[in-house]
Amino acid sequence: MSMIQALLEGDQWLFKVINSSMSNSLFDLLLPWFRERLFWAPFYLFIVAFTLLNTGNRRWLILIGLVVTVGLTDFTSSTIIKKNVHRIRPCNAVALQEDIHIRVPCGGGFSFTSSHAANHFAVAVFLIVVLGLAGQWHQKAMLGWSGSIAFSQVYVGVHYPLDVVCGALLGSLMGWFMAKALLGVFRRSDHFREGLRW
Repeated sequence: MSMIQALLEGDQWLFKVINSSMSNSLFDLLLPWFRERLFWAPFYLFIVAFTLLNTGNRRWLILIGLVVTVGLTDFTSSTIIKKNVHRIRPCNAVALQEDIHIRVPCGGGFSFTSSHAANHFAVAVFLIVVLGLAGQWHQKAMLGWSGSIAFSQVYVGVHYPLDVVCGALLGSLMGWFMAKALLGVFRRSDHFREGLRW
């Protein structure tokens, strides 16, 4: 057995553990909602309000940077990776139909990587780095939030664990890179203004 085959078989086994063996009425009620944008709309509004009220004259640049980060992450996951890897979603996989619990409409798109996981981890890491939240409870809250969304994708049957792990890694890297780039812009503008004073 090749290493890739072993990885994919392990991925399917873990999918069945999360999707079937961990089934319970609380998760059945909550986790389908975790992947809905409207469910998180109040939290998205809180992020916007918090940024506007706490980041001074940089607030609009941070919000624009956040939108660009999510856009680039989603494009990378949905358009570049998914359309080249062509991994079938578990809810559409014929071999899994007897074992799987499908808790939301499956959809016809591809599975790898999870754009839900990628986009939400991009938001979390971008804000952690730009707002200086590393090491604070806010960091754990943001990562826990994005992690719960990623987990829900597997539980409801639309993604494999490897899809969400790689999506989370992609989003984290994009969020970190874009945040560092924006902080670099802020530092250069500060130096420029200091130079003007002289």
